[in-house]
Amino acid sequence: MPTISEKILAEKAERSSVSPGEIVEAKIDYVMVNDVTGLPAFEAFAKLGAKPIVEKAVLIPDHYVPNKDVASAEQAKAMRDFAKKHDIDNYFEVGRGGVCHQLMIEKGFVAPGRLIVGADSHTCSYGALGAFSTGIGSTEAACAMASGELWFRVPETQKFTVDGKLPQYVMGKDIILHAIGDIGVDGSLYMAQEWYGSAIEGLNLADRISISNMAIEAGGKAGIIPADAKVDQYLKGRVRGAYKSVYADADADYREEIAYDAADLVPTVAEPFLPENTKPASEVSVRIDQAYLGSCTNGRIEDMRIAAKLIDGKKVHPDVRMLVVPATQDVMDKMIAEGLYEIFSKAGAYVSGPTCGACLGGYMGILAEGEVAVSSTNRNFIGRMGHKESKVYLANPAVVAASAITGSITDPNDLE
Repeated sequence: MPTISEKILAEKAERSSVSPGEIVEAKIDYVMVNDVTGLPAFEAFAKLGAKPIVEKAVLIPDHYVPNKDVASAEQAKAMRDFAKKHDIDNYFEVGRGGVCHQLMIEKGFVAPGRLIVGADSHTCSYGALGAFSTGIGSTEAACAMASGELWFRVPETQKFTVDGKLPQYVMGKDIILHAIGDIGVDGSLYMAQEWYGSAIEGLNLADRISISNMAIEAGGKAGIIPADAKVDQYLKGRVRGAYKSVYADADADYREEIAYDAADLVPTVAEPFLPENTKPASEVSVRIDQAYLGSCTNGRIEDMRIAAKLIDGKKVHPDVRMLVVPATQDVMDKMIAEGLYEIFSKAGAYVSGPTCGACLGGYMGILAEGEVAVSSTNRNFIGRMGHKESKVYLANPAVVAASAITGSITDPNDLE
């Protein structure tokens, strides 16, 4: 009666079975660190007196790229030096990479049935492809690079089912925001989420990644969507090595089961200062200063396409600055090839290269005191994107684009 998480952890721990609450030592497939979490990981690693298992280590600068100051340059240099010292091939320099979670997927590290850890809380994104992935600390990352193993407490699992046809402009972001609004930011505390239903099956991988990405915003350990033909097709010619999809038993034992009718879902906004403060976008009429499209949550080409379709031939409101930040170099290249860059540019939006930047309050889009942003990112805590007196409203890319046009948070259906 095991769930997907239990099956993956059992296999990686070389056990016939595991149960929720058990502590297991499991072999990981990959461990990822970025430029912010890398430096403390490298310092901890140096104390171990070990050599990294180079084929399992992935190093991705993304939070402060290109470097914004001397401190961030030193962080990046530490990563670059570590990669050179240990001959780590899986290092992705600025201009050849992007936001870590999207890049991990694009470069074929992620596949069904794998156990992947990363020194970043949104590592749970990879569950969209049927993997068990979760965020860890920098010291844990150092140990994982040295040993190829890590301990885990086997989580309980929640089952979410969304059946039916999604209304226009309702995306994966709205599904996960609706769920977090329902169960709260601690509703999945140290649990794995599994997502099922015809609406989930109908989603493209970009929307599925948005759902898995924000499992952590409900306290989740992982957010897993069973792999299907869409995943296999995406991984064809991309994935590194072989993989085998893992599925829960039909009679799997879940902590709880939660079901939604897709027809009831609407474009949704999370008001400050928690992702659980959700309302229909049509019920939120707030003037904005900034519209931000990007991040590991919604910076994929599919997100850019839907925003560009809405904004094509229109102009960004004169009182609004719109920032468009593709998640990776590949996404940016596709934007240019498809003419999306030109659409955004003509509309008066600023398009940058890949970076985490403003999502974490780093740079390239910081909010001043009293400013308001609608953002396709994943967190809207106090001071998350800048001044502690600023406000961030979370929304899907269509809502962000519609709001950029009108100057206030807007349901895209109201543009038509």
